[in-house]
Amino acid sequence: MKRIITRLAVPLFALGTSALMAQPTPKKLEDLQLAAVEHQVVLALPKWEKSVEQISTSVDQAIGDSNKRLDAIAALTPVAATFANTFQEIDQIGFEASLVASRIFWLKETSPDKALREAASEAIKKFEDWSVSTDYREDVYQVLRAFADTKPAGDEEDQRLIQDTLLDYKRAGLALPPDQRKKVEELRKELARVGTDFDSNIAASTTLLTFTLAELEGVPESILAAPGVKTGEDTYTIDANISFQVLGVLQNAVRESIRKKIYLARDSRAKDNNVPLIKKMVELRSEIATLLGYNSWADYQIEPRMAGKGDTALQFLQNLKTGLQPKLDQELAALKEIKSKEKYSENPDVNLWDWRYLSEQYRKQKFEVDTEVLRNYFPYQKVLEGMFATYERIFQIKLEPVQLNDKWVEDLQLYYVSDSKTNAPLGLFYLDMFPREGKYNHFAQFGLIDGKRLPNGTYQRPTVALCCNFPPPQKDKPSLLSHGDVETLFHEFGHAMHSILTQSKYARFSGTSVPRDFVEAPSQMLEKWVWDKAVLDTFAADYRNPKKKLPGDILKKMKAAKLALTGMTYRRQLSFGITDLVLHGPHTSSESIDVVGISNRILSETLLPVDPSTAMVASFGHLNGYDGGYYGYAWSDAIAADMATIFEKSPDGYLDREVGLRMREEIYAIGNSRDVNISIEKFLGRPRSLAPFLDSIGVNAALEPSPTPASKKKK
Repeated sequence: MKRIITRLAVPLFALGTSALMAQPTPKKLEDLQLAAVEHQVVLALPKWEKSVEQISTSVDQAIGDSNKRLDAIAALTPVAATFANTFQEIDQIGFEASLVASRIFWLKETSPDKALREAASEAIKKFEDWSVSTDYREDVYQVLRAFADTKPAGDEEDQRLIQDTLLDYKRAGLALPPDQRKKVEELRKELARVGTDFDSNIAASTTLLTFTLAELEGVPESILAAPGVKTGEDTYTIDANISFQVLGVLQNAVRESIRKKIYLARDSRAKDNNVPLIKKMVELRSEIATLLGYNSWADYQIEPRMAGKGDTALQFLQNLKTGLQPKLDQELAALKEIKSKEKYSENPDVNLWDWRYLSEQYRKQKFEVDTEVLRNYFPYQKVLEGMFATYERIFQIKLEPVQLNDKWVEDLQLYYVSDSKTNAPLGLFYLDMFPREGKYNHFAQFGLIDGKRLPNGTYQRPTVALCCNFPPPQKDKPSLLSHGDVETLFHEFGHAMHSILTQSKYARFSGTSVPRDFVEAPSQMLEKWVWDKAVLDTFAADYRNPKKKLPGDILKKMKAAKLALTGMTYRRQLSFGITDLVLHGPHTSSESIDVVGISNRILSETLLPVDPSTAMVASFGHLNGYDGGYYGYAWSDAIAADMATIFEKSPDGYLDREVGLRMREEIYAIGNSRDVNISIEKFLGRPRSLAPFLDSIGVNAALEPSPTPASKKKK
């Protein structure tokens, strides 16, 4: 069965202009569920575990029930086997098991109760251990393969389910001799356990640094007045594990020594605990790939994806790195000139702890763009409502608040999604938007209930959750987002749309269950919306004077500033992708993999020299989940830029309903129920082009080949 715990994170990267309407009265979930029956669909929320005992019981029961159903498949005779009781049943077993696994995983990452988080972490280890073991049920595999050999009839999605399910078994090593197969199974179980610990260590990493107000000169009030920061009369405490606090200091602190202190703490998080774990993860993956007959873990991971091979993905990133070199050189020269005039500079070089601050100064001095001042135009609630209104229009849906009595934090919200024309229910989503101790510290969408056709003919609509860490509101002002935060919100909610708007029959193809080097594209595309004046005018206004919209000339300067600094920002992105692919590239069995040495060297070569005492790789959470796949952010960004041109050229631009509906029907609704290459071209109405992406990052299109490997299209 496919991996059934999902988390999608951002990279370490005629609405009119009338005022937004006041929030409507929240609906009752019970009423919505009754209405759903009329449309033959099911709406549901997870049944959350409230104690350590319940967590353990739920996982044990899910495993026990699933095993009984797998035993039933294994006992089928050839005459008794049908599509419904073989391949469809496998999908249903995975779906029902995921109902437990996904909510336990959410508790592990977000519960305010430390005991529950720890219990959930142990339960996930047990669950993933079992999940791996299901790939080695040869008795089940033989029944499935025998039935597939009868060439059963079925539509394209049915045939795809058969094909992909059998491929899972092959990639797990069912074709290997029994001793090698057993070894792969053991290694995969160990890998899952190590990965769970790796994630938990990052979330639990608390690095508190104290400063005086004078030391934090330049740091804005939005950071200094944030809850928990002012801890004494002249004492301010910054947690290196809370992103908005770290970025607030790195972008604004005028003293280089303070920026360096924050950087060293940030890139040393979980170092002692996680360096051995990431080394173990990389070594386990290399050994598994070798046993399965692959040249590397990257080749193994990328085989079913758009890129096809690790070398193809790495070459794509290396080409972009080379193409961006002249631009990076220009940007570094400009930043170095700014640093030479800074009062508190300690050396003339642009360092890793400098580039965010110097970039901010560059924006202010050359483009008159002040990131902190711009926050006044983006109060969280208005941004949220504006985004909702935008997505309601282009995807022809309706978003409404729902009463929520079962809350793990007071500011938790629940929303209902329906089709604006038919009123058909489409799904539910939670919003958990502000940081707290022990919570997953980045930004991500978590799948909780997949969409799929149930055995009784009804359709289970999805439920998802957005986990974010935006600056919390203060006593005298609302939560104020940076423009980058607004991009992040549009991006993450794009994942939610991808999940909720699914129409796939099977859970394994539902929503975001697409190749990892495509899954970010629909969300990355939606980041373009926050750079469009027509869209911004629907919600971007000074919270102190809502009549004051974001000026058009400021937006033009913001765009110019963004393009002026793409060399820095994109080379940083590439440094992570190259690190991932090299760590997961070919290794000799006798070779001890120096994960810190490799990652620090690549980060230094691709962006700026790292301090040798740091180990960013220890807190690079994407290495567990996006391993061998981080290149996908750049790969899918190329697709996203191309897809955005269809909106740009439409009559209503980014607010065009017809194009939005096409996106919903050809991309979101389809999921992975057909080859994504076909879905992309059906939306585009033409073959893909790399030119829009290269233009967007300031690279000459003539330098770069197309990222598309040999066609995998099916007639």
